[in-house]
Amino acid sequence: MKLIGRLTGWFRGKSLRSRLAMLTAAAVAVAIAVAAGACWLVVREKLYQDVHDNLAAAPRGPMAPPDQASPLHCGTTPAEGLAAVPANSGLDRFNSQKYDYQLLLTDGSVCFPDTATKAVEVQPDDIALLSTPKSQVFRAGSYLNGDSAQVRLTATTIRLSNGTKQPAVVLTALPTSGVEGSLNSLALLMAGIAGLGVIGAGFTGRIVARSALKPVDRLTDVVEHIARTEEVGTTIPVHGKDEIARLSTSFNSMSTALANSRERQTRLIADAGHELRTPLTSLRTNVDLLIRSDAQGRALPAETRARMLGNMKAQMQELTVLIGDLLQLSRPDTPNPEAVRTVVPFHETVGRALERGRLRGPSLVFETDVRPWYVHGDPAALERAVINLLDNAVKYSPPAGTIEVSLREGRLTVRDHGPGIPAEELPYVFDRFWRSPSSRQLPGSGLGLSIVAQTVQDTGGQVSLGPAPGGGPGTQAVVVLPGQPTEPR
Repeated sequence: MKLIGRLTGWFRGKSLRSRLAMLTAAAVAVAIAVAAGACWLVVREKLYQDVHDNLAAAPRGPMAPPDQASPLHCGTTPAEGLAAVPANSGLDRFNSQKYDYQLLLTDGSVCFPDTATKAVEVQPDDIALLSTPKSQVFRAGSYLNGDSAQVRLTATTIRLSNGTKQPAVVLTALPTSGVEGSLNSLALLMAGIAGLGVIGAGFTGRIVARSALKPVDRLTDVVEHIARTEEVGTTIPVHGKDEIARLSTSFNSMSTALANSRERQTRLIADAGHELRTPLTSLRTNVDLLIRSDAQGRALPAETRARMLGNMKAQMQELTVLIGDLLQLSRPDTPNPEAVRTVVPFHETVGRALERGRLRGPSLVFETDVRPWYVHGDPAALERAVINLLDNAVKYSPPAGTIEVSLREGRLTVRDHGPGIPAEELPYVFDRFWRSPSSRQLPGSGLGLSIVAQTVQDTGGQVSLGPAPGGGPGTQAVVVLPGQPTEPR
């Protein structure tokens, strides 16, 4: 296990190109090994089947007819029996296939014909063939010198020199050393071919890996460039539709999103700094004036001092609202999956916002038509969005004016009867910190409608702002949220 762990760690420590080349070489090696092994087994089976067929077709040997005595030379062991055979250099006309014959008698003696030159080792079970119904049996064997052989055992009856008949087992053998030599040569040849194939596969895998990973190298160069220079937004060319192309496309999307996020962050910081500068400057001026008057011993008139403190309080309230708006806008533009999203009775949210709106515009008339509607979203964010719409309507409504609020089938409309918004300014009303030139003298930070747009988008709805319908005075805001009129279970 430790060795496997070390090999795994060593493999993981290699580069992707090296690992791909090694995996390619390993796959080719396994394929070649399986193919070579199967080929070797098929050839081996075929060669041994040929030996078996030759043995099956072999004659019973140079034995005498049953009515004649066989010229045999016997011994208690194969070695003794072979030693009893006289030297003879004649050809055996019965043995054109070079079969080797010997007989095993019932008393355990081993006999050989005059032409015998080799002896096969006898096994204890060979004589059992005489007591079985089988006429012949094949088995693997070996010669006395250790060479391998295939042996056929055949039951027969012979006539001895004393004229008696006796059952015997004829052992017919064919050497298989040639077959084994051919198989060994074939194994060496296949091993050499497999080795060359693995080496070639390694080089080929290296070349293929280098070619296949070129897009990854380009992607790596771009990532390193971004990490070194922080130039987000850099993209790489995309070719094809494979996995590398998908990775490149995803990287380009991520890089563009990062660039847009940085641009929005930079713009938010710049706009926030600009908006914070005015109330902070006013506060510092008033504080400096109060400190200077106390230091010089010349107290300001009570009316002037009260007015300055009132201005400072108003500036502090404006800062508080501005900071709250900035915190709201600091969330990502995409919905946060970890945000609290529950079933919200939107009609109740609108009702609470109307109560606060009436307090902020006590002289205004609110005409309402609010019907039940349930949505999935962030309750606090939705209430803040509705309050921002009502604040916007209160701010631009004339004294004793009317604000119409309606919620039907998920469609919330808020209409005021103020001066309205010029058509050329409508595309910018939801931009952060944007304020109409005609309303810059009014309190506000220009973030309220941006918060409304972001909250509605997070809830999956749509928001729009335009002139009042019918050509009348004022502006109408429309928010459409997905939901249902009854509370889901």
